[in-house]
Amino acid sequence: MAHQNPAPFVYLDAAAAADARRRGTDPHVLEQSTQDVLKYIYTCLPNAPVYTRAALSALPASSGDADDRISALPFGILRNIVSRLPAKDAARTAALSRRWRPVSRCTPLALADAHHLPGLLEGRLRHPARADTPALAATVSRAVAAHPGPSRAVHLVCGYYADAARQRDLARWFQTFAAKGVAELVLVNRPWPLDVPLPAALLEVATLTRLYLGLWKFPGTSALPHPNRGAAAVFPHLRELVLCSMEVESRDMEYLLAGSPVLENLGIVGARKNVTHLRLVGQHLRCVQICLSAIDSVAVVDTPSLERLFLWETMVLDGSCARLRIGKAPKLRVLGYLNPGIHMLEIRNTVINAGIKASPSTMVPGIKILGLNVRFGVRNDVKMLPTFLRCFPNVETLHFVSQKTEVVDGKVNLKFWQEAGPIGSIQSCIKMMTFREFRMERSEVAFLKFFFQSAQVLNNAVIVVSNGSFTSIREVMSKLKTLIPENGPTQSCRVLVYESSDLDGGALWRLQKGFDFSVSDPLYYR
Repeated sequence: MAHQNPAPFVYLDAAAAADARRRGTDPHVLEQSTQDVLKYIYTCLPNAPVYTRAALSALPASSGDADDRISALPFGILRNIVSRLPAKDAARTAALSRRWRPVSRCTPLALADAHHLPGLLEGRLRHPARADTPALAATVSRAVAAHPGPSRAVHLVCGYYADAARQRDLARWFQTFAAKGVAELVLVNRPWPLDVPLPAALLEVATLTRLYLGLWKFPGTSALPHPNRGAAAVFPHLRELVLCSMEVESRDMEYLLAGSPVLENLGIVGARKNVTHLRLVGQHLRCVQICLSAIDSVAVVDTPSLERLFLWETMVLDGSCARLRIGKAPKLRVLGYLNPGIHMLEIRNTVINAGIKASPSTMVPGIKILGLNVRFGVRNDVKMLPTFLRCFPNVETLHFVSQKTEVVDGKVNLKFWQEAGPIGSIQSCIKMMTFREFRMERSEVAFLKFFFQSAQVLNNAVIVVSNGSFTSIREVMSKLKTLIPENGPTQSCRVLVYESSDLDGGALWRLQKGFDFSVSDPLYYR
C-alpha cells in the first residue's frame, strides 16, 4: 500500500508545527487544542449581522399581470430589507430596477467575511486554509472601499493576520472604519501564533458601540494619554466589550475600561497570564463575565449600576486563591459561580474566613440569585460553605454545581451541618434550588438532607444527576425521598430530577445569555 502523507494542518503553519516538535509536543494535539479554543470562542460571539440563509432572487412577471409590490414599498422599508442581506447580495439589489439602485449605498454596511468564503452551506462554514486569507482580505478591502458608509457591523473571524501584509490591511481597515463610523466590530485572528499584535489604529475607531476581540496581543498604551488623567475617552460610545483569549497587560486593561465611559457589558474569556488584577470601575457597567481566565484578583471598586457578576473557572496559575473583593455595588443581584476553595471573598474591607461571625460589614444583602461551584469531596471547601451562604442573607434562588475531584481529602456528614447552625437564607428566603452533577456521594447527600430539613419556603428543587453515576432515575428518586422530611414544609416542594446531557455535565455558562437582561435567571440551565 502506497504511503500517504498526513493531511496538512488547518490551523498550524510549518513553523508552528516544527516549534511544537522541538518542544516535545505533538503538533496534531496542538492542532486539536487550537480547534477547540476557536470553537469555544465562536460560541461567545454575537450572531452575524445578516441572515446567512437569505436568498436573493427575482421572479419574472408572467403575462404582465404581476405587480412588483416590493419595489413600491417606502424607501425606509427597502433599506431595512437590504440591511439583512449579506454584503455581496445587498450590492446585487442595484440590478433589480431603477428603484433599487440607491438602496444598498444608502444602507449601513453589514459585512461578515464568512459570507465570502466558499463552502458556506446551511450556516456551516468550512475551515478556511491560510491560503484563503489574501483573497479574503482583498474581498473585504473592496467591500469596505466601495461602500460610502456608515457601517453598521463588520465581523472578521476567518482570517490569519500574522504576516506583514495582513497587518497593513488591518491598519488600513481600522482607519476606514473610523472614517465611516463602524458601530459593531468582531475581530478574531486564527492562530498560530497567539501573540499577533493588534494594530494600535483600532484605538482610533471612536464610533464603536460593540467590540469583540479574539486571539490577539492588545496594543501597549503606556505611552498614550490616560483617560483618568484628563485625556479624551478612547471609545466614548462603547457599550459592550468582550476579550477572548487575549494577551493584555493589566495597565492596558485599566486604560481600556477608563476610556470607555458608557460601557455596560464586559466579558473576559480565556485571558492569559498578563491580566493579573482587574479593577471594576464604571458608572454604567451592568454585567461583567469572566470565564476560564488566570486572574489573581477582581475588585468591584465603584460600580453603582452593576447587576450581574459571573466568575466561571477563574484560576491562579500558582495554585493560590483568586481574590474577589466586593465594594460599591448597590444594585448587584446575580452572582456566580463562587468556588469556596478557589475564591477568597472580601466584602468591603473584611476577608471572609471560615467561621467568621456574620455582620452587616460581611454581607451583600442585594444578591437574589447565587451560584456556587463546590468540591464536596474537599473538607476545607465544604467548611467554607456555611460562611459563604451567610454572606448573602436574602438569596431567593440558589444554584449549586458539585465539582468532581480526583483526590478526596475528607467527606463531611450531617453532623457537620447540624453543628454549623442555622443559615437564614435557607430557612426563610430560598424558594428555588438547583443542584448539578449530583453523584450521590456522602458529602452531597449530607448537605441536601440538611438543606431539605432546614428550608421553610422552598417551592422548587432541580437535581441534575451526573452522567453515569447511577443505575436509573428511580434509584435517585428513592434516595432523594429519604432526604425530605415527611411532615416538613419541603414535603410539598416540587422536586425534578434530570440526567446530565453529557459526560462533562453539559453547558453551564453562555456569554450571550448573561448579557441578555430579558432572561431573569441567567444561571439556570436544565
